[in-house]
Amino acid sequence: MRLPTAYDDAWLPRLATPHRGTSYRGDTATLLGAAWRNPRQLGTIAPSSRALARLAASVVPTQGTPTVVELGAGGGAISDVIATRMPSGGRQLAVEINNDLVRHLSRSRPWLQVLGGDAAQLTQLLGQAAVDRVDAVVSALPWTFLPAAHRQSILAELQAVLAPDGILSTIITLTAWPTRSCRVFRHQLASTFGHIEVLGPVWAALPPAVVLTCRKPSHG
Repeated sequence: MRLPTAYDDAWLPRLATPHRGTSYRGDTATLLGAAWRNPRQLGTIAPSSRALARLAASVVPTQGTPTVVELGAGGGAISDVIATRMPSGGRQLAVEINNDLVRHLSRSRPWLQVLGGDAAQLTQLLGQAAVDRVDAVVSALPWTFLPAAHRQSILAELQAVLAPDGILSTIITLTAWPTRSCRVFRHQLASTFGHIEVLGPVWAALPPAVVLTCRKPSHG
């Protein structure tokens, strides 16, 4: 699959410091510590760059009262960018499986509703927060590290919670793109969503990455 030309950074809106909180000093240290202890669970070697976070969060509605969920919030780099786009009546939630990061996010970003658990139980987690429909999902999950069955379970959960016009935005690193696991994942996405677009690549990221935006979820 041919990747489109990279976006010029000037095309993306200039974003101010998050209006619901500021980045906590321990973001990077907490993320890297968690990744060192459980590298396959986190699937990252560095926080998402600002440029990559802005592109991933570009699907977040800026008007109305949207409900936006982040999967794999990590140290909060993308959470902060999502917050700059959220309208005052919106609701922002984050799902994170790593307990250290759940505690860090809850402490450093009291404006963010953090749900500790596996995205494969997304319906149950959101139900506990009285959420049954989601307008946008932004994901930094390490999809290619997950077994295919686990990925399929998460995608089924997204089918269940996304509104008919809802959208998934998910990051895929260029190092993962040519792997068999990523090819299988892209096939799974194509079976779950009616329209998929590739944005990027973003070179100002470690490692460089693209963002897939997925629309028209199948609802059975």
